[in-house]
Parts: sequence; structure tokens; C-alpha cells
Amino acid sequence: MKINWKVRLKHKPFLVGAFALLLLIIQQIGALFGYDTTIYNERVTELFNTVLAFLVLIGVVVDPTTPGTNDSDRAMSYERKGDNND
Repeated sequence: MKINWKVRLKHKPFLVGAFALLLLIIQQIGALFGYDTTIYNERVTELFNTVLAFLVLIGVVVDPTTPGTNDSDRAMSYERKGDNND
């Protein structure tokens, strides 16, 4: 697995996703050790977790080598995994 960490760590959606993932992990570890991680009530906590999970998804899926949330033109022309069109 080759990942360009310099580019990833400069990409805002990736950083937001990584931070959201960190918050979810801290919450889960706290619950594991018996800490109450409820924010206001159960429903608010569930909504907060859903938003964090969505942010993690966006941070993982977004291609940091292109502006915005779009894939590159080259990636859009791929027909299957590993297709380089060479």
C-alpha cells in the first residue's frame, strides 16, 4: 500500500476525517472503561456519532490530489481496480 502522507496530511477533508475518527475512538475507549460519554442525552450522542462517522467517510474517500471532492479525470476513466489506461 503506497500512500503519499505529505499530501494527505495537508488535505483538509482528510484531517477532519482523522480528527473525527480520533474522537470516536476516544469515546469508545472511554465507554470500555466505564466512562459516561453521553453528550446531552442518548439521541444527541447518536446524532453526534453519526456526523462524526460521516466526516470520517468523507475524509477517507476524498482524493487529496484533486481540488474539491471530485476524482481526477484519469481516475474517472478507469474501468476496474488497478486500471492505469497505459
